[in-house]
Amino acid sequence: MRIRIVDAFAERAFAGNPAGVVLLDAFPGDAWMQSVAMEVNHAETAFAHPLPEGGDADWALRWFTPVTEVAMCGHATLATAHVLSTAQAQAGPTRFATRSGVLIATPNADGSITLDFPTAPLTRVDVPDGVTEALGAEPVAVFDTGPNIGDLLLELADEKTVLGLSPDHRALGAYSARGIIATARAEDPAKGYDYVSRCFFPNVGIDEDPVTGSAHTALAPHWSGRLGSDDLTGLQASRRTGLVRTSLRGDRVLLTGRAVTVIDGELLTP
Repeated sequence: MRIRIVDAFAERAFAGNPAGVVLLDAFPGDAWMQSVAMEVNHAETAFAHPLPEGGDADWALRWFTPVTEVAMCGHATLATAHVLSTAQAQAGPTRFATRSGVLIATPNADGSITLDFPTAPLTRVDVPDGVTEALGAEPVAVFDTGPNIGDLLLELADEKTVLGLSPDHRALGAYSARGIIATARAEDPAKGYDYVSRCFFPNVGIDEDPVTGSAHTALAPHWSGRLGSDDLTGLQASRRTGLVRTSLRGDRVLLTGRAVTVIDGELLTP
């Protein structure tokens, strides 16, 4: 069967966040999908198969990191939608049935794709004991992002502090189900982004995720509230970096980005 590696939230190859994409007739055993994800060894590998016509969704979609299945993944959803709209020549919106409900991906005329995801509920919490030492910076505010994402969102003093983080990844794993989103307001919005973030997910085998669509379901409501605009752009400042355009629409958030297929090959293991 075909397997593709797609760089999501990227304008060019070797940027953004790479994801494996495998299109199937039906889901095989979980152990097989987990083994493929471990072999691909990117943050996530997406597995999808078509559903009968007339239902609430067009494709079933699941995501696996190298060590576990996750409930929500933005960049691998974008990667899958990119494959369907290019290699499969599928036009119009695609509805994906997932563990987080029905997620919609819509190709745009400029070549980008917009994802329609549920907005993460943010609950302000006290700064946990030891998180400052584990992260290497003192948070200005801390928010729980709810069960779908399972992160703590930590607002830091400024962009320079976020860019300079060198955390203790193992220690960070004690504070949430998946990991930590560190964020700050952009120093200079004229550079093309309104806020900056970095994401550390040691509990799912990813010390630092290059670009995290799901994290922006929490970043969008946080920064839209702080900056007074429903339409913003976030820079995730990993080594690969990526831009995510966010539009807050009540209990939904639209995430827009581009994707590039960099590898198109054959998976030989049945």
